[in-house]
Amino acid sequence: MSKNVSDDSNDSTGPAIDRRGFMKAGAVGAAAAGIGVQLNTLSAAEDARTQLVEHSGSWRPSTCAGCTSWCSAQILVDEQSGRALKSQGNRRSKVHGNNDCPRQDLSIQQLYDPDRIKQPLRRTNPEKGPDEDPEFEPISWEEAIDEIADRIMDLRETEETHKFMITRGRYTYLRPILYSHVPQLVGSPNNISHSAICAEAEKAGPMFTEGEWAYRQYDVTETEYLIAWGADPVSANRQVSHYMRAFGELLDQGEAAVVDPRLSSTATKSDEWLPIEPGTDGALASAIAHVLLTNGLWYREFVGDFHDGVNQFESGEEIEPDAFDESENVHGLVEWWNLELKDKTPEWAHDVTGVPVEQIERVAQRFGEARPHAISWLGGGPSMQVRGTYTAMAVHVLNGLVGSVGNRGGTLFAPESAVQGLPGPDEYVDEIAEQGLAHEKIDQRGRLEFPALNNAESGGGVVTNNAADGILDEDPNEIEVLISYWNNFAFSNPENQRWLEALEKIPFHATIETHPSETAWFADIVLPATHHQFERWGQLQSDGQRYRSINLMQPVLADDPDDPEDVLENGRTWDVKTDETEVPYLIAEALADRGFDNMLEFFEREFPDPETGRTVREEIPGDDFTAREKRAQAFSRNAIKIRTQPIWDPGIDHDLGEEIDGWETFRNRGIWHTDKWEYRHRWPSEGGEFSTDTGRFEFYSETLKGGLESHADRHDTDVDTVLDVCKYQARTDGDRHAFVPHYEEPYEVGDEDEYPFKFVDYKSGLNREGRSANCTWKHEFGDIDPGSEPEEDYTLINPRDADALGIRDGDEIRISSPTGEIDGTAKLWEGIRPGTVGKPYGNGHWAYGTVAAAEFGESPRGSHNNNIIPAEYDRLSGSSVYYGDIRVDVEKR
Repeated sequence: MSKNVSDDSNDSTGPAIDRRGFMKAGAVGAAAAGIGVQLNTLSAAEDARTQLVEHSGSWRPSTCAGCTSWCSAQILVDEQSGRALKSQGNRRSKVHGNNDCPRQDLSIQQLYDPDRIKQPLRRTNPEKGPDEDPEFEPISWEEAIDEIADRIMDLRETEETHKFMITRGRYTYLRPILYSHVPQLVGSPNNISHSAICAEAEKAGPMFTEGEWAYRQYDVTETEYLIAWGADPVSANRQVSHYMRAFGELLDQGEAAVVDPRLSSTATKSDEWLPIEPGTDGALASAIAHVLLTNGLWYREFVGDFHDGVNQFESGEEIEPDAFDESENVHGLVEWWNLELKDKTPEWAHDVTGVPVEQIERVAQRFGEARPHAISWLGGGPSMQVRGTYTAMAVHVLNGLVGSVGNRGGTLFAPESAVQGLPGPDEYVDEIAEQGLAHEKIDQRGRLEFPALNNAESGGGVVTNNAADGILDEDPNEIEVLISYWNNFAFSNPENQRWLEALEKIPFHATIETHPSETAWFADIVLPATHHQFERWGQLQSDGQRYRSINLMQPVLADDPDDPEDVLENGRTWDVKTDETEVPYLIAEALADRGFDNMLEFFEREFPDPETGRTVREEIPGDDFTAREKRAQAFSRNAIKIRTQPIWDPGIDHDLGEEIDGWETFRNRGIWHTDKWEYRHRWPSEGGEFSTDTGRFEFYSETLKGGLESHADRHDTDVDTVLDVCKYQARTDGDRHAFVPHYEEPYEVGDEDEYPFKFVDYKSGLNREGRSANCTWKHEFGDIDPGSEPEEDYTLINPRDADALGIRDGDEIRISSPTGEIDGTAKLWEGIRPGTVGKPYGNGHWAYGTVAAAEFGESPRGSHNNNIIPAEYDRLSGSSVYYGDIRVDVEKR
């Protein structure tokens, strides 16, 4: 980006970052550079690994954040050079053991990527835009922090703190410090997370049936039948390392079916593939429920039965509510049948979904016969659609019918763990901050058109992508200062063109990143971030095998991670700092210099070392910037010790899992486990309770009813108006009833005559949440995904469709939607449903690095799906739409 920096590869003063020679000052080119091993191909890498393991080194625990599996990891570190040589699963893990997935291999490429941002940068070109070279110049950390502090103080002095904003992407559980505490102390409500572009609608299924706004774990090693709906667990879903291993056990003892318009990696290994019409999963789920009830395949111990034991569920026939004795575990089964299911036959579903009647009946029968050891696994595909909340409910509710919720071989949540919350800053919030916090959030959550019912609370969620419109329209207000971290909203949001305009509009933007992303291109200050797996403190968690493991991140490249000086001198590849802890601490010191010391007082008083009781200033005195950097690192260490203290402090009693004797023991293990999930313990019949409004599993959702009524009351209207404004077909009295799981027709963007195909966006097995784009292996081994080829950005087209269009394999094509157009290369493949075209997410970068882009800052490598995906929402959850609702046209170029 900068044209003022030397491009001498031996220059250690900073990176060369113009469009023609980005990052030529890289200090390390390969993970094994210290012993002369070059890792260029996978076969060579395996040979190299053998050599590396034999080399003198030590295994040090940390955590991978390459996806939301968050696997506990072990890093082989060469004790002579301090370099990371290999990463694998933590042998102590009861979730996945030594197992890992290819993402951990990519992590070392990321760590030693010569295109990483190596030191703070300042923009010198005042003009912003994708065609404007930022002309960054290297500056010191002190200069960068001072400039950020000055901008925050400007807002404090004018009492316009609500014009401050924080955006975050992936995180550790130290996230409150930067994401929540900093804006609260400054005085802004505008902390916007990535969550609604992740999978919030997926959480709506369990929320409005069993009261849990959360992801599930699946007891696959004990199940006998699995239906995966738009989920690809052996490639790109949660707990990949565990499910890759466990899927074989599942197939040894049971069966699997995959509902997906694309033949995914999981589908290739399963017994059934149901290539469904995109957006119609709710119809198939309702038909399966219809078959389960008419064939008497519900689990009576959990659900209940008719008085006389004679099944009265007959197609087209209503049931008298008092004819069925519901168990104390459930609520509203007969209402659900009468309102939604009685007419939803396999024949009806075939006409909607395109799935053969015989296959619907067979899958439903086998699923029901496996009860209660059966899983209906909800993925993002069916739910991240305009009407996705009801699809999520329709898919997840099947687990209630077969009694698999919380049961052996079924769907589980995580046991309670012994971590604790971080100290809060309430008593340090002054009057200026309180005034700012009273303003509306920039994403407009809670407005009539955005219920975002996290935990059934009006405005309780986030509407991530809508923040761009809030910024552009200055509604509810202008944003003048933005700090972003661990996200690339200029790339990762649907219709991302809006984010380019929004970031161009913001007067001052500081971003904390490992790589020079599209978002960084618009920044005024770029701060180089530590790599999550190797260079920072943090904590994540994994769920599986009925456990939750608490997984520690630590700066493994340092010999003594507890020593701030050792971490700063030896624990980082370049001059980088941790976003969630070190950067806010340094900002707090700079703000105190300017007369606003509330943040610094909070950090120093409330975050002492829990072992010694010393504050960071008592441990490291001095006012020079070097002392501040050491204090920032000590603050980071203290924060993670406080967060995990109940785990490792023998003086704190808990009966939630393993006992560990001291901080050093925990740090050397890097992992702690809860007790095992106790089957059925949430069932009321077993003395438990579901977290719904009724305390039962809800086939008729009183929980959703309460959330919708509360949101309607907030806006002095009724539920039907809310649903109409939010683009749902459901009503409180109609064919699609608002309070039961049901099928809603897909809301389609684009006229079918003009855009005859549906677009299928999917995630690659080598996609590290979008952060692997600059890894050579991500491209070299692109054929890890069925239907794909190495190094190419293919668009999957069914041969029948291609023949009608006169398109041959390898032809250059153009894909257009009402939002935009992208170019690609046709890949003719029978594994994509006719009438759809499929393309993996993650290509199309014009920044991020010299591998990610065709020409950095100038032209993209491949094309970007979000350019043709419109900014639409499942408004009950706040989730962005990616799947099934987007119509496109395809033409040969």
